[in-house]
Amino acid sequence: MNYIGSKYKLSAFLEDEIRAVVGGTLNDKVFCDMFAGTGVVGRIFKQYVKSVISNDIEDYSYVLNKNYIQNYAQLQDNKSYIKELNELPLRDDGFIYNHYCLGSGSGRQYFSDENGKKIDTIRLKIDELKRSKKIDDNMYYFLLASLIESADKVANTASMYAAFLKTLKKPAQRKLILEPAYFEQSHNGHVVYQEDSNSLIKKIKGDILYLDPPYNHRQYGANYHILNTIALYDEFVPKGKTGMRAYSRSMYCKKNRVRESFEELIKNADFKYIFLSYNNEGIMSKDEVKYIMSKYGKYDLKVKAYKKLKVDKKKSINKKSDFTYEYLHILQKD
Repeated sequence: MNYIGSKYKLSAFLEDEIRAVVGGTLNDKVFCDMFAGTGVVGRIFKQYVKSVISNDIEDYSYVLNKNYIQNYAQLQDNKSYIKELNELPLRDDGFIYNHYCLGSGSGRQYFSDENGKKIDTIRLKIDELKRSKKIDDNMYYFLLASLIESADKVANTASMYAAFLKTLKKPAQRKLILEPAYFEQSHNGHVVYQEDSNSLIKKIKGDILYLDPPYNHRQYGANYHILNTIALYDEFVPKGKTGMRAYSRSMYCKKNRVRESFEELIKNADFKYIFLSYNNEGIMSKDEVKYIMSKYGKYDLKVKAYKKLKVDKKKSINKKSDFTYEYLHILQKD
């Protein structure tokens, strides 16, 4: 997925640095991914650790991680369900088509008319399968995660859903094909939460805590509101030109609240090793983070340069300003 803040390209760096600090085998360790997003980092460690705790407040993230993290055993008949959903006759009475496609008269063009209808058709059928108990929760989240990711591939946006493009870009002109969101199988169970991080930290404990909070003023609930709508598929009145829905506002996106929230999280964390992904464009400065974390144990810092996400795919990247510097703040807590 095109996802702001995704750690996919940094996954090898993160794994190497975390392993170097923790040392030895990880198979007796509990790993927590507190601001999980699409679950990339949790997925890396899922096959190596005793268990993964995954958390994110956003609905689309909860769905993705219920599949990629909590699902750990082979699902029977998953291919037949994918095939069935792909072959359904399209309906034109669904929420996405009526509110986010031009053909319905909504004035919005997040998807082509055909793709909007197909999202609705599949989404409604998934709910029908669940209500009739033809599928269990594991299959439900597998199919729903598959739909969210497949829909994202044909979305008519510039990576985020805060706005749509005036004309359909080439990927958005392609027909949506539901592709399976296969997950890593493992021997141990894992758990996924959808809670405020500062509340959840008081209820859990483990060995390795990985933190990747929002680092600027952009709210994920606004930037990915369409994915939340596909996940929830509830009735509401979309607001404004972009069809926004009500969304959670993170304290980590607020300059006057972030330091207090961050220190509270670190203070209450019952974890030996804490890793914070942040970057040079964050609301908190490198020194502010160091000051807070150093209060609670042995502090260290690793830095990695990487290319920024390009919204304009035609624009070349070669200047220093085209790179972001990822800070991996490390704390071995007393």
